[in-house]
Amino acid sequence: MSDFEDAVVLAGHDHIFLGSAHEQNERRTWAVIVLCSAMMVAEIVGGSVFGSLALVADGLHMSTHAGAMLIAALAYTYARNHATDSRFVFGTGKLGDLAGFTSAIVLAMIALLIGYEAVSRFLSPVPIHFGEAIPIAVVGLLVNLASVWLLSGDHHGHGHAHSHGHGREHGHDDHAHEDDVQTVLTASGLFDVSIFEDGVPPVFRVAPATVGSRLEAAGGAITTVRADGSRQVFALVDRGGYLESEDHIPEPHAFRAMVRMAGGEYEVEFKEHEHHDDVDHAAVRDHNIRSTYIHVIADAAVSVLAIVGLLLARAFGWLWMDPLAGVIGALVIANWSYGLMRDTGAILLDVNPDRRMADNVRQVIEDAGDKVIDLHVWRLGPGHMSAVVSVATHESHRDSRFYHAVLKRFKGLSHVTVEVQPS
Repeated sequence: MSDFEDAVVLAGHDHIFLGSAHEQNERRTWAVIVLCSAMMVAEIVGGSVFGSLALVADGLHMSTHAGAMLIAALAYTYARNHATDSRFVFGTGKLGDLAGFTSAIVLAMIALLIGYEAVSRFLSPVPIHFGEAIPIAVVGLLVNLASVWLLSGDHHGHGHAHSHGHGREHGHDDHAHEDDVQTVLTASGLFDVSIFEDGVPPVFRVAPATVGSRLEAAGGAITTVRADGSRQVFALVDRGGYLESEDHIPEPHAFRAMVRMAGGEYEVEFKEHEHHDDVDHAAVRDHNIRSTYIHVIADAAVSVLAIVGLLLARAFGWLWMDPLAGVIGALVIANWSYGLMRDTGAILLDVNPDRRMADNVRQVIEDAGDKVIDLHVWRLGPGHMSAVVSVATHESHRDSRFYHAVLKRFKGLSHVTVEVQPS
């Protein structure tokens, strides 16, 4: 690296990029495997003892889902045990995505097998033993519902990050909550005052609400007055197009705010509201637990369709209802398989799942008067993003430490590499 470049990696030195609920999801997956395996053994043994081919067939069907979930469980265990293994350059956070992709392929194969069997029964109907088939389908549904309950705590694997989601157009975006955006009319025009927390610690932003508003004539500070009488002053700095407080706003966001700008003082009020999870779910989702959840949901859906088809076939003699239910189930499972394959495949190919974060990283650097030459943002694991940034600057005193401090505000950015070049 030349004298004009300064590249350093800050944050995430241990390279452990597992999801926040990794161990919890691991335990849930193993619990579902135990439940499904017990049901599988009971059906196969019971079917063999009592001569029920349908019971044996359902037990073998259950084994395919248990096998797919075993992939997920082993991936969790392996990723945890090798999280500090130096052979994995960026940790084992993506192992769950690889397991999810594999499970998606298994789901697609199951959909094909169900579809093939359904079409075969359309062409060559077989007699149905309703007395055996319906109770088996009901028991299978109950087992799957129990599995869904075990996995339902965090099947998307979302972290605890939250965002008010204010964007950059006039200081806000479509996700802004009404309670977070206040308007003040000053001698310089109409301005929006908001709490901005789009993946960063919360700060105040003041931006023109109309074209004629003159931001350059505005300046000053915002003083918060809380219910207990405590006050805090937030100095506003020009970020180019809007003003932003230098200090972060502590929780809770419920207070009166005295906005001092354009030679006057204006009072607005912010009320605490329920935080909604506006972060990009693709960046924090645990695809491994998601694949397990889809397996049990798919099996439950097939059981429901089978019960409906069997009941109609027995009541009205519509034998074609049973294979029709199979075709519908196969199409539903195939659609879920495609979605899982698409999302996990994108992660494995390092497609950026959170373009908003990339835009915010670029903006926060260029707002300081520098130029981002090159920027790469990708996912390392559930809730963990990495960035490689190349910056050109006129300021000789700005080294990589300066930009690491600037980017430290981004909660999900776990691994950052910065290269600084003189402009």
